[in-house]
Amino acid sequence: MNYQNSNALLRRAFLGRAATGLGAVALASLLPNRLSAAQPGALGALSLPLPLPQKAKRVIWLTMAGGPSHLETFDHKPKLGEMHGQPMPESFTKGQQLAQLQGQALKCFGPQHPFARFGKNGTEICSLFPQIGSVLDDICLIRGMTTDAINHDPAHMFMNTGSQIAGRPSMGAWVTYGLGSEASNLPGFVVMTSLGKGGQNQPIAARQWSSGFLPSKFQGVQLRAKGDPVLYLTNPPGISRESQGGDVAAINALNLQHQAVVADPEIATRIAQYEMAFQMQASVPELMDLKGEGKATLDLYGCQPGDGSFASNCLLARRMAERGTRFIQLYHKDWDHHGGVKQGIEFKAQEIDRACMALITDLKQRGMLDSTLIVWAGEFGRTPMSQGGDGRDHHNKAMSVWLAGGGIKGGLVHGVTDELGYAPIENATTVHDLHATMLHQLGVQHDAFSFKFQGLDAKLTGVEGAKVIKEIINAG
Repeated sequence: MNYQNSNALLRRAFLGRAATGLGAVALASLLPNRLSAAQPGALGALSLPLPLPQKAKRVIWLTMAGGPSHLETFDHKPKLGEMHGQPMPESFTKGQQLAQLQGQALKCFGPQHPFARFGKNGTEICSLFPQIGSVLDDICLIRGMTTDAINHDPAHMFMNTGSQIAGRPSMGAWVTYGLGSEASNLPGFVVMTSLGKGGQNQPIAARQWSSGFLPSKFQGVQLRAKGDPVLYLTNPPGISRESQGGDVAAINALNLQHQAVVADPEIATRIAQYEMAFQMQASVPELMDLKGEGKATLDLYGCQPGDGSFASNCLLARRMAERGTRFIQLYHKDWDHHGGVKQGIEFKAQEIDRACMALITDLKQRGMLDSTLIVWAGEFGRTPMSQGGDGRDHHNKAMSVWLAGGGIKGGLVHGVTDELGYAPIENATTVHDLHATMLHQLGVQHDAFSFKFQGLDAKLTGVEGAKVIKEIINAG
């Protein structure tokens, strides 16, 4: 195609050259040194200013991958303990979806650890989590949340994207698409993973933090917890930062010229990624260096620099939050306890209890908790019935999650499950409700936040009537 021949220009190229065209607006948000929020009209983005008061500026989402048992963590069911070993009443399970217990004799399996009271309201949680208990007055505990999926990958997909179908944007991509990032030299959406022990190590696919049909510049960037945080980040011998910067500037200049003609959002993404990669060569090593945090902070989290633990990742999450990263998602694996749930939960408590407390405490001490929304969640809960004698199967009828900061009421319990912990009987909530509440605290009206895809107004919260959980939000 002869780009010098104006008669040969495509319609999209004309729009790209127009002052109010999509290409011009999108490129304006990608120029060095800042990845800013999408502006009105840019690629279908939500118009700013925000329609709701912004109580949270950022999100730290703590994903307990594998499906934590609510019955050994945050939902005390003494009646289930009394019925341990007895047949599960058919009235609970008849006609219900069961993952791997279908057609088997269903027997009640009592809680494997005692519970204790914490906080001003004496809320009962598992006694293995005393550090979380010590900050329970800053936490809103949601019991009786339901999800649509019952197997790991689709359940993660549903929790992350609001759909079990692959190819949808993750919640971090939605948030950075709508709000941009306050970080000038770090990605707006960062993902980190850590390994535990005592459960099955289910893989986590990179599509869980994909941008889906949104422009790919909004996808999550995974940083490795051990070793080089990003592969090939360091310049090879003989290449200086100055010469590297010159190469990036030259490449981006060529891409800008091409973008002015074809108005391709993927070229805009390429420009942004070149610039971000160059910035990260300086910012990421500084971010990952925890030696300057001091002994008191390291002791608070219970980690050592570079140990790759969940605790270390929580400290890095606080550092990213300070630097303006909009959405931070930490995965901690090995919560899949089909067997050995008693010892497995002991391992999990050792790995996350202090770190969760430390993250809340650290943010609070720094005056950042009010503007940071922390969410703790798995992809589903576990059955009140036993599997393999000493484990629990996947369960989508009830799960426990908790939130802290970002304008959420602390010291509150919302929702009640039945006496065996099988399903909610009061204030049932859904994953879509959780997403709607998260967006609400970020100042985004969830049912008006959409992207045109295949002729439909696609939303993170779907079309099933998601609601903001207003009862857990601080007034004012």
